Amino acid sequence: MRECRTVYHLDLLIPSSYWNISAGFNQIQEAGGQDVDTEKIGAEEWDELQRNLEESIPVYDRINRFATLGQVSRWRRMVRDELPQNGRILEVGCGPGSFAEDVAGRNLVCLDPIPEMLRIAEARVGPKRAARGDSAVEFVEGTAEELPFEAGSFDAVCSLFSFRDWYDKRAGLAEVLRVLKPGGTLVIVDPAKMNRLHGILGWLWMRIWVGAYARLIFRRSDHPWRWLAKTYASFGTTRDYVKMLEEVGFVDVRAKVVFPGMATIWYASSP
Repeated sequence: MRECRTVYHLDLLIPSSYWNISAGFNQIQEAGGQDVDTEKIGAEEWDELQRNLEESIPVYDRINRFATLGQVSRWRRMVRDELPQNGRILEVGCGPGSFAEDVAGRNLVCLDPIPEMLRIAEARVGPKRAARGDSAVEFVEGTAEELPFEAGSFDAVCSLFSFRDWYDKRAGLAEVLRVLKPGGTLVIVDPAKMNRLHGILGWLWMRIWVGAYARLIFRRSDHPWRWLAKTYASFGTTRDYVKMLEEVGFVDVRAKVVFPGMATIWYASSP
């Protein structure tokens, strides 16, 4: 009896073009041109990004755990530890509720521009909060750049792995500052990029390692997770956003690159 085995060819998982490291990294940066840079994402690019994010919902958490070597849960705990026990909290870019489901005992508002993300998040978060006796979460469709809330509405704002996808980061941060109460807290988590070399290594990780895993899951080369590498390539450095936070008007701004060097947590306060 012949043994039957499935063989995955390397070129199927990792196309040979991926190995042209420097050219590939520069090509992605140049491809964004004026449409994708450290501050802004053009309208067409942003619309395409939203479509890809919506398509990724069924495997969103699975790929996140793989991409971060399981560290994403620890980073979420670090953010929760910074949030006040009392007061009103806004999560910008809540996605499918991965963070919100474990935020216990707080008055929480979840905002996302993708209706399907909000639907999944509500179905996921609502029952868990009800079982704990927590108040219901308010789910709101919207973007960071046009927050549908009055000034001084929140004691804290957090954003976990969505800041990179804001179409105008400076405008979004200004809106966050507007809706925070004086002395309010802002915490942002997103992939780290300390300098160009670190950025190339991070891009390689996402483009090759995470990309190969995503190709297996989606069983096609044009998988939606390819946008992770594209937005990361155009994302600024940790210092870029420390500077931006200060220029927008935040105080007590600091940043921490967390183990194993994959993510940055930015902390800031409203004056």
